[in-house]
Amino acid sequence: MRSAPTLRSAAAVVVVALAAFLTAATAAAAPPAGPPANSSPTRIAPPPTIPLPPELDPGFYHPAAQTYADKQPGDIIAARRIAASTLGLVPINVDAWQVSYRSTNSRGEPIAAVTTLLKPRGTATAPRKLVSMQIAEDSTGEYCAPSYAIQQFSASQLVGQVVFPLEMLVAEGFLSQGWALSIPDHEGPNSAYAAGPLAGRIVLDGIRAAKNFSPLGVTSASRVGMYGYSGGAIATGHAAELKRAYAPELNIVGAAEGGVPADLGVVLQAANNNVTSGLILGAIVGLAREYPDFQKFLTRQVNPLGQALMAGKSGLCVQYQSSTFPFLNNIGLVNWPGNPLNAGPVRAVLDATRLGKSTPAMPMYIWNSALDEIVPVSQVDRLVSGYCRDPHAQVTYTRDHLSEHVIAEIAGAPRAFLWLKDRLDGVPAGRGCTTSDQLSMTVNEKWWPVFSSTVGTALSGLFGQAIGQGHL
Repeated sequence: MRSAPTLRSAAAVVVVALAAFLTAATAAAAPPAGPPANSSPTRIAPPPTIPLPPELDPGFYHPAAQTYADKQPGDIIAARRIAASTLGLVPINVDAWQVSYRSTNSRGEPIAAVTTLLKPRGTATAPRKLVSMQIAEDSTGEYCAPSYAIQQFSASQLVGQVVFPLEMLVAEGFLSQGWALSIPDHEGPNSAYAAGPLAGRIVLDGIRAAKNFSPLGVTSASRVGMYGYSGGAIATGHAAELKRAYAPELNIVGAAEGGVPADLGVVLQAANNNVTSGLILGAIVGLAREYPDFQKFLTRQVNPLGQALMAGKSGLCVQYQSSTFPFLNNIGLVNWPGNPLNAGPVRAVLDATRLGKSTPAMPMYIWNSALDEIVPVSQVDRLVSGYCRDPHAQVTYTRDHLSEHVIAEIAGAPRAFLWLKDRLDGVPAGRGCTTSDQLSMTVNEKWWPVFSSTVGTALSGLFGQAIGQGHL
């Protein structure tokens, strides 16, 4: 376990070598740096020639603690322009920045976090609306983070970050409406995969940082929405529940989440001896990075095979998290009398990361596949039922019966998009809770226009068209 940072650094070196090769091969395609930084009080550095993964860019991603010790959550530490791209190569015609800002971990300690801010080139009615989009990073290497994956000549997609380019299709749909985007590295500076309370704070402070970054055009009056699927729903759900106590001033008008891992204990048991056991073992590694008592427990109680497997899981992007070590008996790797899930440190982590502790202070749109093989629908049913015992809850919940985990995001994203659009346009959400079962969410007259428009936006972007000048 102690060799994990070294393994991650070695992986980062490989990533940089790949990025350097891409740069040399396609340098002629590099976009102009864009207009100079404007009059923001924050100094904005120029884009890097070759983007470095966070492991090899500590000055930006891991600043000295004294540089942000006296800052408030959401205060900006540093900012720089970046060249945003599709698949690490084709430029996206938007204004793009990385912002480092002060956030807070699950123990109440100040940390530095990073979000990527995107602004469409088209005009928008002031103040500009904002969507915080949480990517399903599901990784234990910092080079898998969205802020690195989005940069031109990054190599994260070549080494396993396969989710990011797919979810950027959804992101470009948001941008096509003229909305700004915040895409936070919600796993934090230690790639704490699945650590929901940490991720929720990073998301909310990323929204604060977007509001504090004047070039984006987002103000306190801006309507804000949140979106996340699967691992991104962990961050979105915790942000929604934490908002009332942690960031009451933010004008968040709605949150859409799908494939929701509301109870990691249920998800862990569903994956045990199953094809997704490797993905969940990666989450165990990520949780240990945020919860020291859990880390100590694993160090003492996991058998030598488990220690070796966990070391192998350190520093992997989502593609290899999900494909390595399937059908493992993760629970059997722990030397514990009885069920290890009942051990104190394990139970404490599962309790801390379970959604449903408070009703979100905003309308919620939730969807899940009824046949989800990774995220059992039963625990989402319980989450919604708990929310809806509160008379103030506003929840729209849909179960899709002709999908599995991956297809459910494709099937549900257009409907979630339309629901968020109504909230951002000022249309009130219905009071109370509604639950519906649909054979397929794609069987809807509004689904295909949204889907085709989003794909069309992405294709136009490949040919350099500015995104955000048209509307659905």
